[in-house]
Amino acid sequence: MAGLAGSAAVPVALATVLVLISWQVAVDGPLLGLDRRARHAVRETRHELHSTLLNHLGKALSDLGSSVPAIPVLLVAGALAAWRSRRAGVPRPWLPAVMAVLTAGLIPLLVVPAKAWFARPGPFGVPLAPDQWGWYPSGHTATATLSYGVAALLLARTVGTRARRRLQVAAVLLAAGVGLGLVWSDYHWLLDVVASWCLGGLVLWVLARLPVPRKDRDS
Repeated sequence: MAGLAGSAAVPVALATVLVLISWQVAVDGPLLGLDRRARHAVRETRHELHSTLLNHLGKALSDLGSSVPAIPVLLVAGALAAWRSRRAGVPRPWLPAVMAVLTAGLIPLLVVPAKAWFARPGPFGVPLAPDQWGWYPSGHTATATLSYGVAALLLARTVGTRARRRLQVAAVLLAAGVGLGLVWSDYHWLLDVVASWCLGGLVLWVLARLPVPRKDRDS
């Protein structure tokens, strides 16, 4: 029972934070003051450091959340996991490739309607054009979290413990790097990024608990 409660605590916490932020964005609540304070602190730090290298790094990290390269990485990881599963004699070896494709299609379905619904202006405060989506939640952060997270999840099922941990760490660092790069570069509010981390984390939590085909020991 304790293990079950601990396992359930993760999605409950992620969902609670996601709902809280979404509510505050919808009503322009006081929690959004955290966004303004974080933006001010980042701008002050950026001005004091005046580091071209850090500015380029922030942009490069944020670009890792674009559809390219994130989606190709996801699809290649799915194909590689399918190939490794086939070589290992795992039943239904095509499942990783299918999961990768479905994930690639799921990302815009989760993000685009939310952006249109909340219609949140970006950090510069410029009103949205009639045909423009809002900034909430962060599409780049969601794309990175799900693409690299699912890629690591699929490949982790075909490798040993040490490689599995490295894949997990790499996925976390990439998702974190994209989000922090967006905030550093003033492309997104902090809470836009945090909400997408929570959204991606929820999806990954569910996918990680789907039943996995196992090789028949008698074969």
